[in-house]
This record gives sequence, C-alpha cells and structure tokens, in this order.
Amino acid sequence: MPSFTLPRAVRNTRITRTHKVAVAVLAAAGVTSGLSLTSAPDTAQAASEHSSVAVKPVQANGQPAKADNAKTGRPVTASVADHIKVTAVAKQHKAQQAASRSAARPAVKSYPNNLDGWIRQSLDIMKAKGIPGSYEGLHRNIMRESSGNPNAVNDWDINAINGIPSKGLLQVIQPTFDTYHVAGTANKLTDPVANITAAANYAAHRYGSIDNVNSAY
Repeated sequence: MPSFTLPRAVRNTRITRTHKVAVAVLAAAGVTSGLSLTSAPDTAQAASEHSSVAVKPVQANGQPAKADNAKTGRPVTASVADHIKVTAVAKQHKAQQAASRSAARPAVKSYPNNLDGWIRQSLDIMKAKGIPGSYEGLHRNIMRESSGNPNAVNDWDINAINGIPSKGLLQVIQPTFDTYHVAGTANKLTDPVANITAAANYAAHRYGSIDNVNSAY
C-alpha cells in the first residue's frame, strides 16, 4: 500500500472507525491529494450556515419583478367603471341645476307681430299696471282711428296744423304720449304696444276706460 499522510486538520480531529475505512479505500484508489476531513458540524453551526435568505420575485425574462402599487406607495388609479359612474353623476347634477334655473325663470310669453298680438300684449301690460280696458274696446277704437295701421298719420286736423299730428294705431299726439307713456314699453310714438297702452292710460284718466270711448277723443 502506498504511503498516505493525513492533513494536520485531520490529525487533530478524533478519527473514527468509519474515517479510517474511508481513508483506506481512498488510499487504495490512489487518491492522495486535496483530502480534508472534518468532524460533523454541530446543530447550532448548521442552523447559522443555513439561515433563511429573502427571495426576490423575478419575471419570466429574468428581470426583477416590479412591486405593485400598494407596496410602492403609488395611489391606485380608479377603475374605468368608477370613472364612468362619477362622470354620469356629475352630468346628472349639472342637468338638474340647469333645470332648476330654467324653472326659476318665468316663462317669456310671445305674441304674434300683428294687430291681434299687439292688442293682447297691451292688455297684459295694462292688467299689470292697473289700467282698465278690454279687447273689444281697444279693437273698436283702433279700427275707427287708424284701420289697424301702426304708421297712420293725421296730417289735416288741428293737431297737424299746430305741428303735432296724431300718429299710430290710436292716433296719439306726442305730448299726450310723453305724459301717459307706460313704463316698460318702447319710448316711440308709433310703436304699436306703446301707442295702445299710452292711449288706454290717457282714456282711463279722462273717461274712466278706453271702453267708454266711442268717437274722437
């Protein structure tokens, strides 16, 4: 058998029968280098050497996996469904506000731009201002005075001679119009509604109502 010398580390360790057999086998096989035998580590040393190591997740391509939003502290984006819901609620609220504003505003009444419309609009204004008169009374006097022409002008009577001709549906002179003009109507003598309401206001003060007028006034 060839000579075989144990390393110093082994000589300082108690050699068991098992070690001796293993050495003999190795020596017989001609393995004479790089051999180092140690006694079995104790339990505490093994536990220390095999302590747990944190394992980081990786992606399929071998790159480290990115942490999710909750772990990185980034805010979680609302889902598409939540966004749609919030948008729908906002639109509904806006529509309700618009409807409330529309309900709060009084409806603007419209009138046709003809004799019937002018008389009806004048009657509404007269009612709001406390000026008496009826559709029949206004229409009757208008047809006698101007035949329903808002631009009619009397250029032959005493007023015309004096330079203040009667004008409009109810043939009103400028001084009378200026005195009995009804606030809220146009400040123009030949405006149909302004002319009617001013004449009705004058007739109310002089005759009690335009309904009581049956001739030139």
